[in-house]
Amino acid sequence: MQLETLFKENMPYVKENKKYVFEKIEFEEIEDGLDKFKSKLKKYANIYNLLIKIISPVFDNWSVESFMKSSLKEDTVSLNIGSGNSRISDKVYNVDIFAYDNVDVVSDIENLPFKDSSIDVIFNIAVLEHVHNPQKVVDEIYRVLKPEGLVYTAFPFIQAFHASPYDFTRVTEEGIKILHKDFKEIEVMPFGGPTSGMLWVFQEWIAILLSFGSKRLHMLIYLIVMTLTFPIKFLDFFLIKHPMAKNIASGFIFIGKKNDSV
Repeated sequence: MQLETLFKENMPYVKENKKYVFEKIEFEEIEDGLDKFKSKLKKYANIYNLLIKIISPVFDNWSVESFMKSSLKEDTVSLNIGSGNSRISDKVYNVDIFAYDNVDVVSDIENLPFKDSSIDVIFNIAVLEHVHNPQKVVDEIYRVLKPEGLVYTAFPFIQAFHASPYDFTRVTEEGIKILHKDFKEIEVMPFGGPTSGMLWVFQEWIAILLSFGSKRLHMLIYLIVMTLTFPIKFLDFFLIKHPMAKNIASGFIFIGKKNDSV
């Protein structure tokens, strides 16, 4: 399917480097030092994604891969909004405010450029904490999904501040349910377990303790401590299944369906 057929008629765009550009932020506008480093690294998608899988403090339980297997069919029209430079599947169009190489549509996700009821599946993975109004994004997702369309949301709970380029919000298990109140709930579960929640905060605490007020030293110590302590997160292979893991889980996943009566 041609992407142009999915766009709303009243939203102008330009075509740049095979991307549909509605609105974008330039990398030069990023102020946070660590985020500048990450943004440069994101240009090398394979290296960045490998590093995130291995040394980030958040345990990956492969839930998105499992969801994709069950939800993405040959004719499925799907989006990953706030995708960054990561391509989770060749079947999924990427939408982001930054014009990374792997982004197909450059747009503010609080105002998606797609027609009502035009998309089958939407992913938003660790992006809603970075927008001014998460509820507006979720409402936009609901608007553009077809009846019976599916949403996969991953939203942090216990995580340290991480600008990308901004960081505003966290939610509990009940909070992510309220955010998706218009959807029929299929499943809610932790992502990154209690060890992940503890580890990210611990790494930041050590960096603050030992950096003596220096931002540069803080970033250096943080990266060193993260590299040394990341194996601890794999305890969540077991602990994420604990019924009380939700109390300090790194975040939550909501899988839901748009009401078929819409």
